[in-house]
Amino acid sequence: MSDDALPQSDQIDGAPHPRETATLVGQHVAEENFLEAFNGDRLHHAWMITGPRGVGKATLAWKLAKFLLANPPVDANDMFGAPPAPTTLDIDPNHPVIARMNAGSEAGLFVLKRPYDEDKKKFKQQITVDEVRKLKGFFSLSATEGGRRIVIVDAADDMNVSAANALLKVLEEPPADALLFLISHQPSRLLPTIRSRCRELRCVTLDADHMSAALTATGADIGTHGSALAELSSGSVGEALRMLNLGGLEVYADLVALAATFPKLDRTQMIALGEKAAARGQEARYELMLRLADVLLARLARAGLGQPQSEAARGELEMLARLSPDANAARAWASVSADISARAQHGRAVNLDPSALVIDMVLAMNEVAAKTAA
Repeated sequence: MSDDALPQSDQIDGAPHPRETATLVGQHVAEENFLEAFNGDRLHHAWMITGPRGVGKATLAWKLAKFLLANPPVDANDMFGAPPAPTTLDIDPNHPVIARMNAGSEAGLFVLKRPYDEDKKKFKQQITVDEVRKLKGFFSLSATEGGRRIVIVDAADDMNVSAANALLKVLEEPPADALLFLISHQPSRLLPTIRSRCRELRCVTLDADHMSAALTATGADIGTHGSALAELSSGSVGEALRMLNLGGLEVYADLVALAATFPKLDRTQMIALGEKAAARGQEARYELMLRLADVLLARLARAGLGQPQSEAARGELEMLARLSPDANAARAWASVSADISARAQHGRAVNLDPSALVIDMVLAMNEVAAKTAA
């Protein structure tokens, strides 16, 4: 099976691959920082692209790779001299580099990622040292082509210890004209020696307007839900797409409707929610339900602190104000949030019935509401 026919570990379900994403939304600061370094002849050999999941880190890495391969190093003896300094990272959409990348035939680019196990029909859990060792062949072959050699590591968080140490050697002694882009969702978990050898490009979460633009660019139909998706996904396009694919807005609306009955608690609604969690073939939706319960608890805590929030479901703001009217309530919700998260993690680890886990969670929330409700 060809690589193009295989699933891609660096692609979000429901979205185009980052190499095919023409528009990067909301990350102009990171773009400007890199362009300034490029024009100032301060192009470091290793860059760590950081930020939450789903905000465009991979899209930025591919955009930088296209830009660099379309703007090769200038020979100091070139009789025509250096070209004018570019003012944007965008390149002509008809540039041969883009055509080669889309065809998977760009000799100057190597993508280091978790491989797909065709026998087990799933991605391997880690990037192994064998994958990193392929860089040696890439650098030796691409050297004959001339120009820059670009490596995208997506994601550096996926490397095991041996792979990380092997990549560290490359960072310590990089080949000529080689640039590495390490995508990291949690850079604090990487080796300090790897972090110290990289310059950082920080990608930020997206506001509602940028979220709507980014989702529209993926072809997603968001209707009038841009603001709600931005609120519930913490500004992550990837998480917003996941919610759209799994009916997350409906799940959150169910959670809000149930919370609106606290502290009297509509037990019929509670049982119905538990049954949805336990439905066969709905494991991903169940995981999303638990994550959105965490979101609801966090929003209850913020409401008590008076932090402004946009309504993400009908009746939500009224419910938040009633159940979390002050700072004492905020502390209570923050405390139970940590407890519920720990219990949910344990429940999943021991394969507790999803319905029982959800009902336990709801009862714990209702107990707090009985103490905090205005």
